[in-house]
Amino acid sequence: MRTRKGFGGLVGTMDRRGGRWAALGALLALCLANAHGLEIVVTEGWDSPTKIAVVPFGGARLPGVDVSTIVADDFLRSGQFDVLPSTDMLSLPNTPQEVIFRDWRLLGMDYLVVGRVSAAGAARITGDTPLTLKYHLFDIASERELASARLAFTLALARDAAHRISDDVFQMVTGVRGAFSTKILYVLQRAPGADQAPYRLMLADADGHREQELFRSEDAILSPAWSPSADRVAYVSFETGRSTIVVQELATAARTRVAEYPGINGAPTFSPDGTQLAMSLSRDGNPEIYVKDLASGDLRRVTRRPNAIDTEPIWSPDGESLVFTSDRGGKAQIYRKDLKTSFVERLTFQGDYNARARILPDGRHLVYVHRRDGVYRIAWQDLERDSLRVLTALDQQTALDESPTLAPNGMMMIYATRNGGRGVLAAVSIDGRAKYFLPSQAGDVREPAWSPFLAGPDLRPAEQPPGE
Repeated sequence: MRTRKGFGGLVGTMDRRGGRWAALGALLALCLANAHGLEIVVTEGWDSPTKIAVVPFGGARLPGVDVSTIVADDFLRSGQFDVLPSTDMLSLPNTPQEVIFRDWRLLGMDYLVVGRVSAAGAARITGDTPLTLKYHLFDIASERELASARLAFTLALARDAAHRISDDVFQMVTGVRGAFSTKILYVLQRAPGADQAPYRLMLADADGHREQELFRSEDAILSPAWSPSADRVAYVSFETGRSTIVVQELATAARTRVAEYPGINGAPTFSPDGTQLAMSLSRDGNPEIYVKDLASGDLRRVTRRPNAIDTEPIWSPDGESLVFTSDRGGKAQIYRKDLKTSFVERLTFQGDYNARARILPDGRHLVYVHRRDGVYRIAWQDLERDSLRVLTALDQQTALDESPTLAPNGMMMIYATRNGGRGVLAAVSIDGRAKYFLPSQAGDVREPAWSPFLAGPDLRPAEQPPGE
């Protein structure tokens, strides 16, 4: 008997002699996240990044939140920027009138961000104090202002305001929509001996802050996935003693069991329009790919391959095909099936194990778990040119990188790995140049899932900006 690993949370072992699959209560090493937040530790960076300075914002000081530091950290994590430390700055302007371009040219900067926070004349800032922030982006070479905006918010939304600034500046400089205002899901396993339930489904900002618990269980939680509208999540729960696919509403926490068939229920993923859920079920024998209509409950079988494992489906951006993992050729490889023509093609040929594919927004590139010399890494593949590049090798002693998930702009990827003997999340830019860990302090993390773009809170400015 040999254990199948990395097959989308199917939680099963395959007995070749008996030809049967049996659901088990755990998958691989379910090492999961930190109840105190995820601290960013940058390990590598881009060799020729854009140089930018984010001057500490002037005006009101917000208790517990430094907006300019959050913006600078966002840029640093993206891998696209070299951020100047504030201790190296020659001047600290907060308004356009205070900017001396010569200072920033001497420091080799390409761009400059300055800003000022106003607090409606309040002597003491509380949670409901109206706040206004005005920021400006400058091109140093041309000595001109590229953008400026005023945001209105309260203390609870200060991090949202910071990420909004990061998103706007990132798009202005790179031409790509920023993804700093997004969220991530992950599974936390508390340290052994903890009094509370060991498994928790967590929600946090993309930088690991402001985490919230969505669900806790004494049993394993696997394969969280976002709906396209980001108002629901799907995941696999073992709370009933067997694998069950659950859809949970984020606003109300209402939970619906959408697949609890005999055998394995695993690897849920929403269709691009959010009306269907693709999954892997073994209800008819071996695991196959199915699609369920969430409104009608109709279930449609997509693959039919006796004596093979078909799992880990993911929709193409146009919703016209499914990419999935299958061992129909003898070993785990990635395939694509056209849902209209039923044509199936194999996509991966390098390596003896490729699984858990994710499709970039352009539909042309994949990232997936790739085994090379017995070591599991995350690889990137151009489907048109059939070129492959290994992206992850943060710790050469680590032999298991898994569960890749992509930022909605396709620029960054988070995945699960191990560091210091514990399960952690790590991130890497899609070009492989910028890498950092998001280590935990009191537990292990696994199964990350990056959200779609989010609308975010309303930060429109007040009609009469306070303090201006």
